[in-house]
Amino acid sequence: MNAPIHKELPAHLLNAETALRDVTQSWDSSILKELTSYIEIPAKSPSFDSNWEANGYLDTVLRQTAEWIEAQKVAGLRLEILRLPGRTPVLFFEIPATRAASEGSGQTVLMYGHLDKQPEFSGWRNDLGPWTPKYENGKLYGRGGADDGYAAYASIAAVQALKNQNTPHPRIVGLIETCEESGSYDLLPYIDALRPRLGDVGLVICLDSGAGNYDQLWLTTSLRGMASGTLKVEILTEGIHSGDASGLVPSSFRIMRQVLDRLEDSKSGRLLPDSFHCEVPADRLAQAKATAGILGEEIYKRFPWAHYDCGGSTMFALPTTTDPLQALLNRTWTPTLSVTGAEGFPTLENAGNVLRPYTAFKLSLRLPPLVDAASAVAKMKALLEDNAPYQARVTFESNGGATGWNAPSSTAWFENALQRASQSHFGASVGYIGQGGTIPLMSMLSQGFPTAQMMVCGVLGPKSNAHGPNEFLHVPYAKKLTASVAEVMASLP
Repeated sequence: MNAPIHKELPAHLLNAETALRDVTQSWDSSILKELTSYIEIPAKSPSFDSNWEANGYLDTVLRQTAEWIEAQKVAGLRLEILRLPGRTPVLFFEIPATRAASEGSGQTVLMYGHLDKQPEFSGWRNDLGPWTPKYENGKLYGRGGADDGYAAYASIAAVQALKNQNTPHPRIVGLIETCEESGSYDLLPYIDALRPRLGDVGLVICLDSGAGNYDQLWLTTSLRGMASGTLKVEILTEGIHSGDASGLVPSSFRIMRQVLDRLEDSKSGRLLPDSFHCEVPADRLAQAKATAGILGEEIYKRFPWAHYDCGGSTMFALPTTTDPLQALLNRTWTPTLSVTGAEGFPTLENAGNVLRPYTAFKLSLRLPPLVDAASAVAKMKALLEDNAPYQARVTFESNGGATGWNAPSSTAWFENALQRASQSHFGASVGYIGQGGTIPLMSMLSQGFPTAQMMVCGVLGPKSNAHGPNEFLHVPYAKKLTASVAEVMASLP
């Protein structure tokens, strides 16, 4: 039976102090334990585990999450694990509205998260590791807890906070996938299959994003897209003595440098094709200026810069810019190339005097939010492969791409709800920030539900280091974010 409707209360009214108390109790008594178990499971995304189906780790974390959700006995909740042939599974739940039809438009809240993880990476602290969780000073260390295994648990805790106060709420559905870190290539078929059951989505809550600090609620206003793939340069069929051949056989690495010079100015880092750039919208520029004023130098100082002693002084590596505004724009609206992996190189201790037959780089190109990823991938392939130096064999095998996202304009109810939640739980106004990462689902949902408001938030604040070593979930912030989600859901008109 659904919770009774208190018609004397406005639909948005939720006691913030009670909500935070309830979600804190849920985190302390249950969620933290569940996430500790979750971190122990190497549920790597399919791009990083070709045997994911046989290994069964994705199924395990999905099943454990489903069992926990069912154990909460949320009134009216129906849950199922869906499996399309050959695709990673998803978890889908539905919770009926507790508002009378006359009280609202019948719109639906869609809650999203993912359970697949990035690979281990190196450089973890000696007492930490990707699959060995550790709770220390309010931080839960380990791979995937913050990015974003917590999302499904926090979503249900937020719903329960509404139920506990008998606060009327709209219809709520949840979609938890296991392919996000691979680009969500399995997600669209599920969305197509579920579209009739999603309803008229008026609010999307995505907890897979970041925070500028841990002192206020942060709304993500944009996400970069991505084009990735493997660039390979082959000049020989086998390695040969460098003393015999160097000077006659061109180094595959030198050819690689020439090919990459077509794409990027190595001195400035600027991507050369104009089609990879776009103008920053005026409202995003204004928000970036305000955020730069809040965060200041911390925008770039929060990274673990290499440093060394120089005559008694400590010298630190430098960022591309120390201007806070430009630093924000560089990581959110500027296309940027990164080499994230390499092949064809022996380890240093095994590097003899041999001219290597090939060099291969894994490329990750972050695209501005308004640049089409498919066009960028096609441009990259043509630019890198055509007219190879020395007629070497140059190939670019794309891993696909994901178009970025620019949030729709906020409506009055949404803006008010965010401000109220941030003031209630943090004592500060909401912050607005673009993120340099990619969440493929957001572009899909914006196209499918163009009038929906998008609450894209997350716990990935300073030094949380998703994808890298020592990733952590800031638990006190996660509790306040969970309570904030409950307040915003209750405010959907």
